[in-house]
Amino acid sequence: MDYIIKLAFVLLIFIYSWFFQAQNQEWDIDRELLKSANNMAVHDAAQEMNESERARGRLIIDRAAAEASFKETLEANLGLDDSLNPRAGSRLSSRVDVVHFEVIDESSGVTFPFLYEDSRYGITKYIQGPSVIAVIKTRHPALIARARTQEDIQVPAIQEYKYNK
Repeated sequence: MDYIIKLAFVLLIFIYSWFFQAQNQEWDIDRELLKSANNMAVHDAAQEMNESERARGRLIIDRAAAEASFKETLEANLGLDDSLNPRAGSRLSSRVDVVHFEVIDESSGVTFPFLYEDSRYGITKYIQGPSVIAVIKTRHPALIARARTQEDIQVPAIQEYKYNK
């Protein structure tokens, strides 16, 4: 009887460890998916230049067009609908939130290179030219009910233009 109790205890620990590992792998996969999609989205957003300003020699990003392009690219790459909820067949299971979207360009009144710091999202970077900065997040996939809730998966991305000197 003592042997069966020990065996059951070891089996429970094994199963818990197995689910814990599976949950961590899900987190890694979802984070990598979000990071890649966010990188592509800020890249596309940074391409939305104000052409009349560019003709005058200034790199000014059209904020409205950049936001629209950013959202469109996120939707396409993550399988999301217009409100950023996952569609059927999407790898994600929870809504994606854009928690921060910022355009820094020559109209912002900064001189480049510029030290960009945002302690809320843990971003510190020297920006060499006009940039689009975005932070997205989604819920952590939970396979195991735990006493404390998991933090959301939060991913920053920056796309910048570097001036040739």
